[in-house]
Amino acid sequence: MPYTREEKDWLEREWAFRAWGRAGLLSTDDYRQVLAWEAEGVPMDLVVSALNAFFDRRGKREKPRTFVALKHLDRDVAKAVKLREAVVRAGPELDAGKGWDQVKKPLREDPAAKAAFEAWQRLRAAAPSPESAGYLSHHDQEREARAALLALAEEALGPAAEGLKAELRQRLEASDMKEGGLVWKRAWNHHWARLVGAAWNLPLEGA
Repeated sequence: MPYTREEKDWLEREWAFRAWGRAGLLSTDDYRQVLAWEAEGVPMDLVVSALNAFFDRRGKREKPRTFVALKHLDRDVAKAVKLREAVVRAGPELDAGKGWDQVKKPLREDPAAKAAFEAWQRLRAAAPSPESAGYLSHHDQEREARAALLALAEEALGPAAEGLKAELRQRLEASDMKEGGLVWKRAWNHHWARLVGAAWNLPLEGA
């Protein structure tokens, strides 16, 4: 399936942020690489995941290469593709995007938000039992993934977010909660997530 304009914009924004810190401009060679991934049917979320893996690894080197190009991500992209194929072969593919169709536009059309939702859903589905040694670590990852999704949803609200925050602040103050206190923070995080979710009709039930 051809990449959408939104998906290409997503890649350019991520490339600009990780590679240059300025407006993302892909070179002719970079664009050819994008077309190659597109022809191979590589999902854009895997490309962006590989991009971040590449730069995370690059940042740990004492002397990282000065020149970087999208072709340098090809090995990471191939690994991401093989990993997803292995997960599919291991059992029925998780419908990580289930429920996304009910999300309101324009958030529903944001590939970064959809990828964040699917990443959160995968973590929820793979949660170990509370008795497992890795339960707490997995729980933290799931919470961080949910927070990343809500951050994108909040950003998409734009100026409307301030009105919702003012309304929530009034409600908490009316309950005699002390702003900045532990109870306030917990109540704020809980109710703010519900407000943001409701604004976009995000399927957060049971989470």
